[in-house]
Amino acid sequence: MNRKKKVVSTLKKKAKKANAKLAPSSNKPRYISKAEREKIALEAELILQENVLQERVLQESVQQESVQEELSVEKDQATAK
Repeated sequence: MNRKKKVVSTLKKKAKKANAKLAPSSNKPRYISKAEREKIALEAELILQENVLQERVLQESVQQESVQEELSVEKDQATAK
């Protein structure tokens, strides 16, 4: 009986280890090195700067369009008189 119990327990241990390897280890997030964090921060900063520049360009183009519309309205009014 002892021999049978020992064989069964060793097989159970092997199965338990195999299942443990297949299962996700933990909820702990993956380690990100300091260099990677700096790189990610720089990329985020560059993206933010690009967005700000795009917004400025859009605002300037909208302002130019509004000025051109005002000028065209003034020309139309001047020609209508």
